[in-house]
Amino acid sequence: MNVTIDRMECVSCGACWNTCPELFEQNPCDSLSQIVEHIRFCGDRAEGILQENDERCAREAVNLCPVQIITITFDESEKM
Repeated sequence: MNVTIDRMECVSCGACWNTCPELFEQNPCDSLSQIVEHIRFCGDRAEGILQENDERCAREAVNLCPVQIITITFDESEKM
């Protein structure tokens, strides 16, 4: 399960990092939301790999984001 953020569309409202600080944080340089380092995919600040126990919190952040820039995707192996 992956989570991605369209950082260029982020409005820095804080909904994601206040709701789910174990997955999201504010970048200190540009103030935009980013994925926390320990779950980043290949170091990408905009993409992370979720564990099963992270899904609930990530979905809450998706629902609270006022500009709907956070997405959760599943790879084919997880659908089985």
